[in-house]
Parts: sequence; structure tokens; C-alpha cells
Amino acid sequence: MSDFNPDFREWPKTPRLFREIVITEKLDGTNAAIHIERLPDNKLHMADHTRLTYVDGQWYGLAAQSRKRMITPQDDNYGFARWVHENAADLVTILGPGLHFGEWWGQGIQRRYGMDRKMFSLFNTSRWREVDESNTSPELRALDASVGAQIDAVPVLYSGQFDETEIRQQLYYLQLGGSKAAPGFMNPEGICVYHSQTRSVFKVTLDANDAGKWEAA
Repeated sequence: MSDFNPDFREWPKTPRLFREIVITEKLDGTNAAIHIERLPDNKLHMADHTRLTYVDGQWYGLAAQSRKRMITPQDDNYGFARWVHENAADLVTILGPGLHFGEWWGQGIQRRYGMDRKMFSLFNTSRWREVDESNTSPELRALDASVGAQIDAVPVLYSGQFDETEIRQQLYYLQLGGSKAAPGFMNPEGICVYHSQTRSVFKVTLDANDAGKWEAA
């Protein structure tokens, strides 16, 4: 008598390819994130890598991370943790509680983009959607005047139904016209494609990792 008695396992539903996608410029910096949590008055014990700040009558805890680890001003990644700790109150006011992922890029990081400062560009464009020709929402633009480095969202190049031709066109436009995030910089990295139904992000670069010339179809 065999003990073989497998459990039923359903084949997962197959997502539809032709659903909304959002194409954004892929920035060549370093992946970063900010943790922000509202804290009760009786729970203010903080770990060594966190920063405590008081905003509008409420305590908040902040922490910074790189792609692989938590970071601090003493054990940093291109100065990101120091920037978060120095601007804690402003970041709470603008971003609010949550885990906020983005790219820390600019001066001294990877491609550098010919910039004299560093910037933090958020990935969540559904929240920080561009609303005017400046490609920056009023809430994010207001933060620029109050902190030591600018914060915005990655540039949205296209939003609509999945279309391979559109993907190739946006790569071609970047190759031809240069970076949208740093106008005048003619060596952009590529694009990220967010697929709404699978909630997955795919990247396509303009270097040898994605071989071939990108030409508009």
C-alpha cells in the first residue's frame, strides 16, 4: 500500500499580456528606499539604524536601505542614509508613512548624468504621477526648496496598453534625444516597463545587455 497522496495544486490563472503598461526611464544610480512609520508615544525605542523625528504632534521613525541592506550615516551608500536622517521631518511631511522605493542618482554615482547634486526619484509613478509640463507634481516640487537634494518621480514615457512598437519607440527616443530625467545627458541607460496585471517590472537597456539598435518601427 503506497503512502503517495498528493494535494491538489491548481494551475495559476494566466495573466493577459495586452493590459496597461507604464514605461519609465531607467536611471543608473543605486537602488534605495525610505521606511517611515508612525509611532505611539509609548513605543519610541529605536534600533541603531533608525532616526526619530517629531512632526505635527506625532512621532515618526525613519530608516534607509540600499538594495541589499539597511544603511546608516556611519555605514552608508553614497550618502543616502545621511540625507534621509538630515531631512527626516521634510520626508515625513511629503511622503507619509510607508516604504518608499526609488533611485538615488546623480553626482558621483554611476553615470553621474553631468549633475552637481544627488537626487532621489521615486518608482511609484501611480502615486507621484506627473501633472504638468515640469514632469514633477506640486507636492514633490515643494520639497525641493526645503531639503539638500531634490526628490521627484522617475519620468513616465508612456502609459497605455501593452505595445511592443511603443516600447521600441521609447528606447529609440531616449537614444536619439537623451535622458528625460537629466535633459542634455546623451547616454541614458534605458527603460523600465511596469505591467499592470502581473505587477511586474521589466527592464530594457541601451547597452550590450540588450543587443541591437533600437529603431522606431
